Amino acid sequence: MSLRPVRSVTQAEPHIEGAGVKLHRAFGFGKTRDYDPFLLFDDFRNERPEDYLAGFPWHPHRGIETITYVLSGEVDHGDSLGNQGTLGAGDVQWMTAGSGILHQEMPRGDDRGRMHGFQLWANLPSAHKMTAPRYQDIPAVEIPEVIDDDGTCVRVVCGDFWGKVGPVEGVAADPRYLDIWVPPGVRKRLPVELERHAFAYVFQGSGTFRDASEPFGILTERGTPDNEVLIREQTGNRSLVLFDSGDEVTVQAGDEGIRFLLISGKPIKEPVAWYGPIVMNTQAELQQAARELRDGTFIKHP
Repeated sequence: MSLRPVRSVTQAEPHIEGAGVKLHRAFGFGKTRDYDPFLLFDDFRNERPEDYLAGFPWHPHRGIETITYVLSGEVDHGDSLGNQGTLGAGDVQWMTAGSGILHQEMPRGDDRGRMHGFQLWANLPSAHKMTAPRYQDIPAVEIPEVIDDDGTCVRVVCGDFWGKVGPVEGVAADPRYLDIWVPPGVRKRLPVELERHAFAYVFQGSGTFRDASEPFGILTERGTPDNEVLIREQTGNRSLVLFDSGDEVTVQAGDEGIRFLLISGKPIKEPVAWYGPIVMNTQAELQQAARELRDGTFIKHP
């Protein structure tokens, strides 16, 4: 087995999307090569309803898949095909936009006003960009969970892991989407196939992701009475860890344990032409989508 070195550790940055939703973006526009087949990852977490209730009103998508995973609160959704529903805590929605869809997502907090979820965009290869749109709404009870002898707990949203297979099916990029909790002080090795791009997103606790030599933490500046000193800290909340090639990652949980998403997929390796929520292979295809939005022919399937 070869350990994946850590290529970089960065922090998700504050961002505003939709009609004014305050969120944190771990990566997005312009970083397609390192994360291929993934395009964007947002962490929408807030305890102030005024920062998220405006939501994400009607907007188009084409050429991608969006994966919404809710941890707390609820998200009401609807689309131009007449689908509608509500995602609650632990639920997942995997939407294949394909040839085109108009939809909206409106977050609502829990009884204490808290809202937390993630949205990941996955690219579609050129052969699948104009397929018929579809939804996969997965309730929390259908997501398998496996607990190892050392207390490590893994929810398998998509793909196969430790003998369990996630409920999301037929996704072009063949991703693996795992929600992992490693207890305090535990060191864990997790397999990731060599041909996949992989990243981890830490959202609770702290720890270190190791390569074959030393722990790799975040470089931060912390003030002292005398001057500013540069120290190496553990990887903590809202940290994005991008891995290099190898076939396993190793994490050492800190004193509070560590919870993170481990997401990997096979790169598509195709040109990316991107404008907002529409991702195609050429500028001509983007221009065609814009014309169809203007003249009312964007939706291809009933």
